[in-house]
Parts: sequence; structure tokens; C-alpha cells
Amino acid sequence: MNKLLFKSTAVLMTTLLSSTAYAAVEANIGATSNYLWRGITQTDDSTAVQGGIDYSHDSGFYLGTWASNVDFGDDTSYEVDLYGGFAGSIAEEFGYDISYLYYAYPDADGNIDLGEVSAAINWKWIEVSYSHLVNAGDDVTTDPLDNTDMGYLQTTLSYSLSDTLSISAHYGYSSGDVVTAWYGVSNYADYSLTLSKDTNLGTVFFTVSDTDLKNDDGKILLGYNYSFEL
Repeated sequence: MNKLLFKSTAVLMTTLLSSTAYAAVEANIGATSNYLWRGITQTDDSTAVQGGIDYSHDSGFYLGTWASNVDFGDDTSYEVDLYGGFAGSIAEEFGYDISYLYYAYPDADGNIDLGEVSAAINWKWIEVSYSHLVNAGDDVTTDPLDNTDMGYLQTTLSYSLSDTLSISAHYGYSSGDVVTAWYGVSNYADYSLTLSKDTNLGTVFFTVSDTDLKNDDGKILLGYNYSFEL
């Protein structure tokens, strides 16, 4: 499940200031030593190769798709995400992003696809967002648990140390019946610290992540991402 639920609003807000219509198509490819989603490994603590394509318009509208290999200990081998939304600005320093994200697992044995609606607001170096499931496959949970009862509240603080080096701190809180079905608790928190470096060949990032779930050890991962216009 894609750990990045929202498009970066910085580029979108910049294009909103232009009086000339503008649209862009951008692709990205990357790899990571461990694919984490809300603090939980999606690859059994193994590497992942990932990539996607995004379309954005200066109106604030965007669409995209993203894919990664996964390992849930069964026959499910990959994930494909489809998303769309609208991002913009409120005054000069406030931004917002409203989106829908669909997580698909085409080769899963059961129906475990998910869809959630998210809303985010950001100001300078802080972003706060909330996501909630609105549709889910029959095999996501079992009766009497509700297969669309899951919410996720997160806060991310980002700070530029230089023109190419930045650091971010993240805290997330998951709750609901789906969390109970997956992890045996009604809620849990995840938190991480990421250092990223932009280069001419892409972005390299180093992340330390953990949760407050019992028997879940902290994670250290190294990743790389490269974006380019099509």
C-alpha cells in the first residue's frame, strides 16, 4: 500500500499562479530496501522495486498510478494503486489536497482491494491529513468486523537543511476494525525520521521507522527515487 497518499502540493500550487494553461505528465522509478506502509513492512522486510506515472493540471486536478512488489506470505506478489484528486492553495502559505486512492492486488487469492478518501492541509513545514476507507473487498476482514472501518491520522514536519538536503519527521495513528483484523489491536501508532538528498541522478533517502505494536521491531531502510517528465 502506497506510503505516499498525497501528491506534492508545492508544484501544483506553483502552476496555479500561472495564467497560461499547463499540464504535465511525469514518471518515477525507484527502489527501497524495505517497503513500509504506515510503519508495517509490505515485503516481509525485503527489497521493493517501484514506479508510477502522474498527470497534473494547473487547475489543481491530478491523476496517477503506482506499482510495487509485495510479500504478504501468500500468493500476492504485487500492488497497483490508482488515485486522483484536487490540490490547491488557501491564501499564499496554506495548501490543501483532497484525493481518492484505490489499492489493487490483482493476483491475490481473495478480494483484498481497498479504497480510501483523504484530505490534507499544509502550512510551511507542517502537513496534517486524515484518510478513511470507503470501500473494501469482502476478504479484508471477517464478520462481525466492518471491512471499511479504518481511519488514519498523520502529521509530517519537513525542514530543508540546504538546497538539496532535507529532513522530515512523521507520526501516524491507525484505528478501526480493519486494524483489529490485521494486527489484533484496535489502534496503533507509527513514527519515522527521514533524511533525503537530491542529486542530479535522483533522490536518495534514509529512514528510521517504528511502531508501538508488540513484537514489531524498528526498521532502517535506504531508498532511491528518480522522476522525469514524459
